[in-house]
Amino acid sequence: MAGAAIIAAERVSKRFGSNQVLTRVSLAVAEREVVCVVGPSGSGKTTLLRCLALLEEPSEGQVTMNGSVIAKPGADAAVRRAARAVRPDIGMVFQHFNLWPHMSVLENIIEAPIRVKEMPKTEAITAAERLLEKVGLVDKRDAYPARLSGGQQQRVAIARALAMSPKVMLFDEPTSALDPELRREVLVVMRQLATEGMTMMVVTHEMNFARNVGSRLAFMDHGEIVEEGVPAQFFAAPKTERARRFLQLFEDD
Repeated sequence: MAGAAIIAAERVSKRFGSNQVLTRVSLAVAEREVVCVVGPSGSGKTTLLRCLALLEEPSEGQVTMNGSVIAKPGADAAVRRAARAVRPDIGMVFQHFNLWPHMSVLENIIEAPIRVKEMPKTEAITAAERLLEKVGLVDKRDAYPARLSGGQQQRVAIARALAMSPKVMLFDEPTSALDPELRREVLVVMRQLATEGMTMMVVTHEMNFARNVGSRLAFMDHGEIVEEGVPAQFFAAPKTERARRFLQLFEDD
């Protein structure tokens, strides 16, 4: 990994009751890296991402951003303050879009910059229009989510996350709810962000994206990182039998 970590999980474990979902997971993302997290369903990928996004509190370990602790079990006031300070710097794109249905596309994008960053409305609108141009949806600024395809909704969700000018973007299987044609729409936008140097962690089943866009890859199974390295090495010669069996499912991908 090149450079210092922007965001990192450090020996993070997560339990829900008696269910151990993550076990001492350590994974960091440096500036301009695209770290892809792959593995079978139920391996803890989404939970790891949610811990990094401050949506779940670790049961053990800690999450850091630029070296400061922003999450740990029973966080004290200092950690909570640190978390509030960096929350706008962490963009999150969910599997199921999570757009506000009663708001237009434009309203979805400008809501957080105005409310959280206290950005003047005219400035927020100008920035939102630039982002809609980036994701190819300028003509949908006044449409409501119900009138958009799934691919369009996910591109709006990406624009909404980018509106906060985050330092890192977290993607939780952003194409898994889409059919192949709509998946391509979203992947084109994500590839462009990677080309522009956006720091990204992507939980995905899109093996071609992980192979061709990812700068580093982590393979998870049963709540642990089983294998980690550059995508070319992982796809050409995985080190573990579990990873080899997993990749066999995507031989025709």
